[in-house]
Amino acid sequence: MSIFERYLTVWVALAMVGGVLIGLVAPGLVQLIASAEVASVNLVVALLIWAMVYPMMVGVDFGAVAGVARQPRGLIVTLVVNWLIKPFTMAFLAVLFFEHVFAPWIEPEDAAQYTAGLILLGAAPCTAMVFVWSQLTKGDATYTLVQVSVNDLIMVVAFAPIVAFLLGVTDIQVPWQTLVLVTVLYVVLPLIAGLITRRTLGSPQAIDAFSARVKPWSVMGLIATVVILFGLQGQTILVKPLVIVLIAVPILIQSYGIFALAYGAAYALKVPHRIAAPCAMIGTSNFFELAVAVAISLFGLNSGAALATVVGVLVEVPVMLSLVAFANRTRARFPKKEMI
Repeated sequence: MSIFERYLTVWVALAMVGGVLIGLVAPGLVQLIASAEVASVNLVVALLIWAMVYPMMVGVDFGAVAGVARQPRGLIVTLVVNWLIKPFTMAFLAVLFFEHVFAPWIEPEDAAQYTAGLILLGAAPCTAMVFVWSQLTKGDATYTLVQVSVNDLIMVVAFAPIVAFLLGVTDIQVPWQTLVLVTVLYVVLPLIAGLITRRTLGSPQAIDAFSARVKPWSVMGLIATVVILFGLQGQTILVKPLVIVLIAVPILIQSYGIFALAYGAAYALKVPHRIAAPCAMIGTSNFFELAVAVAISLFGLNSGAALATVVGVLVEVPVMLSLVAFANRTRARFPKKEMI
């Protein structure tokens, strides 16, 4: 690993601080970036995420997609954790902390809003950033693509019913425009670009050499994304620091708990690390664009629910980087091939 990659956590921490400072000293620039938005998807952030996802898509071997069926355990772990466990544990933690543990410091109306926001986060597994985390853990690009694709298909039919059940709201309007736009921007277009690149390069050696050259750009895209995200929320962080911390507590517990569950299950089932690490990352990370869009449509732009989903965005990157580091340190404990 290069020095830049080895100290990635340090650069991200500096990017977080830098983003907040930029939000304070150049609010006009931040507002200009914030205004470049379509269907709750910020186009500047989307472009950077695209740059992060593309290098991994170059590694997707379409000829190996059929082989995923011969190693179903990682996919099964992902689906069980994401759809049968994660939304409900998030709801439980939200109620526990906001209605009981933090009750002396939070008004009941605000507590209900924060709970709703966390439920929306818990019901939306990651679509885009998981490709970045998979790449940083040397995950199987083809298997990761299949995992994300299957989760997206399930999300189309399962997200609204799960949210409606947990929130007690029956008129959930899923923002299909956001869902489709994000899928096209973060999955379809990078996948097509990766396929064209593979065919243009031809040999595996040329593909590997090209991937090595573009990988640093992926990491730099991550740094730039962090700067923008924290710049957009700099005022909120400074105005409501205690609320940010309180909302972050159940998110942190949920994130590390879900990762431990999925990663531990993959280890127990003898899933190879190149599959196990991305499998655990998908459930830990969140589809924050969808969660933010639904929170705004249901509760309003300045609601506590919308704030809770935004905190999820702020917490995600440092949490995921810590889990990437842990996954890389424990790689040797996993088998290289799936045990039958």
